[in-house]
Amino acid sequence: MIELFTDGASSGNPGPGGYGTILRSGPHYKELSAGYRKTTNNRMELLAVIAGLEAIKKPGQDVLIYSDSKYVVDAVEKKWVFGWLNKGFAGKKNKDLWLRFLQVYKQHNVKFQWIKGHAGHPENERCDRLAVAASQQKDKLMIDSVFEAEN
Repeated sequence: MIELFTDGASSGNPGPGGYGTILRSGPHYKELSAGYRKTTNNRMELLAVIAGLEAIKKPGQDVLIYSDSKYVVDAVEKKWVFGWLNKGFAGKKNKDLWLRFLQVYKQHNVKFQWIKGHAGHPENERCDRLAVAASQQKDKLMIDSVFEAEN
């Protein structure tokens, strides 16, 4: 079982943002993070999940994702995203990221566990620090090109 801990942060909404992700499986541990110059919190929450899943090299893995994002967890666990897909994401935001998520999601056996944010969960707190730090590295912020083109 691979455990994936994720968090995203954005100041301004839209504004600078970042994500933090931790992958853990037995003795293996990896941290990922990146920052963007203009984005939203929901995009960073979703991108944290995507980055973690894309980092898993072997297909067919059992993955448990811990996220404090109701947006992401409910969209998948309540199967809303599949309805959005069937309707071409009409009226929905973040189509580009949801399509990217669905591509990597189907490669593994994924379950989500919602956790309360800022409640002392060590990995969630670490992911939050990674996300905030990434969003504050002004000289390293990437361009969220789809978001910026649409907004």
